[in-house]
Amino acid sequence: MRILLAVGLGCLLDLVLGDPLWMPHPVRWMGRWIAWLERALRRRFPDTPKSLRAAGCLLAVGTVLPAGLLCWGALSLAGRLHPLAGFLLESWVCCQCLAARSLASESLAVLHALKTEGLPAARRAVGRIVGRDTQNLDEAGVTRAAVETVAENTSDGVVAPLFWLLVGGAPLGLCYKAVNTLDSMVGYRNERYLDFGRCSARLDDLANWLPARLAALLMILAAFLIGEDGRGAAAIWRRDRRKHPSPNSAQTESACAGALGVQLAGPAYYGGVLHEKPTLGDCRRPICPQDIWRAVKLMWGTSFLALAAFGAVRLLLIWLW
Repeated sequence: MRILLAVGLGCLLDLVLGDPLWMPHPVRWMGRWIAWLERALRRRFPDTPKSLRAAGCLLAVGTVLPAGLLCWGALSLAGRLHPLAGFLLESWVCCQCLAARSLASESLAVLHALKTEGLPAARRAVGRIVGRDTQNLDEAGVTRAAVETVAENTSDGVVAPLFWLLVGGAPLGLCYKAVNTLDSMVGYRNERYLDFGRCSARLDDLANWLPARLAALLMILAAFLIGEDGRGAAAIWRRDRRKHPSPNSAQTESACAGALGVQLAGPAYYGGVLHEKPTLGDCRRPICPQDIWRAVKLMWGTSFLALAAFGAVRLLLIWLW
């Protein structure tokens, strides 16, 4: 029951506070640790595929395991000082594992820029939340990038952390964030990270496999509940959910595309290189800036359903136990 209450308070804190820049965030510490450990490992391992894969495995273990152990140790120490201190610390860590408020704020900043500040400002705003090149995007390209980010991160930034938090509390939730951060920093299929980042990328695929599919199903249900096209979301998800190099990314993106009745994904530039990706959804109408707000509403609906569903399952398991 303590974990359920801590996650609930963490969700409330995320809803109210989001991710203010002045607040220390575990992911920033993880990022610095990963960058330092990568440099150290590359100095000590030969530049061969086999050695780089071994070094990448050490990077993954040396990031995920300490994250969980340090969190567990901090919670144990705080709990010994006072039970309330342990509970509040775990609630704060749960809050830091979630990104619903910041995802909504950053994506709506893109919508605001498109409506009031013009295309250059919107390109800068969307560049803060996507990895693709944004300097040549038109209005539809900026909008599509923002909607795709909201759709994908509904799983990575909200539903998956909620899932792991309610399975194993803050330590397991922080382990998931470590996996997610590793993938965002080294999980690329390019010359530098193809071998070194392979373990991190595979670990991220594994950690997100079940949560991504649950997120897609909950997004379809949310579409029905908030007045979007739930039937379209289900149909496009069934058809397009495997149309992505990642086994997980197209799950929520395809459901979102169907719910909004627009086409997402397709070719995009990353680091000046064109990446040909299949499209998701049917172009029933041109995408427009207001679709960002609709995607955000879909994210909030999916998030609340995930909290209710996962919390109910945990309560049921407690009762059965």
